[in-house]
Amino acid sequence: MTAGRPPRDGETLTSFDRPGHLRAPDSVPGICAMSAMALVAAMRARRLSVAEVVTAFLDRIDALNPRYNAIVSRRSREAVLADAAAADRALASGAETGPLHGLPIAIKDLSPTRGLTTTFGSPIYRDHVPDLDGLSTARIRAAGAIIVGKTNTPEFGLGSHTFNEVFGATGNAFAPDHSAGGSSGGAAVALATRMLPLADGSDMGGSLRNPAAFNNVYGLRPSFGRVPSLPSGNVFEAALATDGPMARTADDLALLLGVQAGDDPRQPLSAGLADLGTPGIADGVPIRIGWLADFGGHLATEAGILETGRDALGRIPGAETEAADLGFDAEQLWQSFVIQRHVAVAARYGPLHDDAATRTLLKPEMAWEIEHGQRLSALAFQEACEVRTAWHLRLLELFARFDFLALPAAQVWPFPVGERWPKAIDGRPMDSYHRWMECVAPATLSGCPVLALPAGFRDGLSTGVQIIAPLGREADLLGLARRVERQG
Repeated sequence: MTAGRPPRDGETLTSFDRPGHLRAPDSVPGICAMSAMALVAAMRARRLSVAEVVTAFLDRIDALNPRYNAIVSRRSREAVLADAAAADRALASGAETGPLHGLPIAIKDLSPTRGLTTTFGSPIYRDHVPDLDGLSTARIRAAGAIIVGKTNTPEFGLGSHTFNEVFGATGNAFAPDHSAGGSSGGAAVALATRMLPLADGSDMGGSLRNPAAFNNVYGLRPSFGRVPSLPSGNVFEAALATDGPMARTADDLALLLGVQAGDDPRQPLSAGLADLGTPGIADGVPIRIGWLADFGGHLATEAGILETGRDALGRIPGAETEAADLGFDAEQLWQSFVIQRHVAVAARYGPLHDDAATRTLLKPEMAWEIEHGQRLSALAFQEACEVRTAWHLRLLELFARFDFLALPAAQVWPFPVGERWPKAIDGRPMDSYHRWMECVAPATLSGCPVLALPAGFRDGLSTGVQIIAPLGREADLLGLARRVERQG
């Protein structure tokens, strides 16, 4: 197998060309092929200048982004190179630098970015330029990264398919006429095509997991509270959404997570930073994985999804995988997720729906979420939260038996980019714009950390698996990813 070549039609391949390097959709020039960790080390040792690194990625963005539309609201080359020159001067002077010093990055277009157009994928905010950074963006900037633009996202992050009325659709890294997933679709494609060495994302309903699966990269949804988010609504709420990292290696995931994570006094439920370098499961010790599959036939899945995911688990060194029973009403879990999502969306964006001037600019899926959320009673919301509590207790039982739980990261293969969302899976109709991603709901409700691990290809398109660890055990997920990388 030639490193970096895309799979041929009908061919199913392992996700890794060689240890630590996820497959790229084309040949990659030297600097852009390097991991984020290697780039940081090379710049600190002065083997590469920041200007060289930034120029290489800017050139690659110029060459590839017109085809994929992953990066939007770009800063001028002159402004970015001025930042690179300043970063080189800081290194030359011996100044203390941050862990991302000199790395080019584009921020997901859901995170406010000071001085840079931030649209949230909505025509309402087409010309919006924030005065302040969101918390994750502020930490990335303070760590020394050089912001080159934003990554594309669906309107307000709703839907696992990246398209909007401001910038259009983002094409899949391996088949640009197919979906990139979402809502971190621009981030995943920019990573997979080596237009960026790292990318930030966020996740409520699979937004770090589905695009990672569709584009053969890692996405890590952190434990509840690990990465606080500001601005936000009710800081005392166990929010469904969280920011998190995307990367091509486990070490790069840990690098960005270490920057994003950490408590903040403005977020009283934020959990601080765990030791990301010390897995609770020692290297070489057998690990037990419970395969939840399709919840006993409840989930509709396209042909090959379950087989590819199960085969990927079988390639993890030292893993013992066996079928696991969800032991919970899957439909009840889904309805709990839907109700809590309705309320979260309506609480945050309801004013846009109430204002006649902006209501007509909202996509139908957003209006649907808000209208349902505004009709819900407090008692219905409380009952949904109680289901979440019961699910937490069931998970304690499952984790007493297994180190990890696993299931597909997506129920379908990437679909044509012109489709709004899959209306049916294997002949089973989907009753909402997001039912086709029902597989992500149990992990979201759990609050546990979840790794989207590349699983393989079929007919030139990729998929992945979700690996769920107990609350606070991101280090175990990173350790598992490193096992896979060492296997090659």
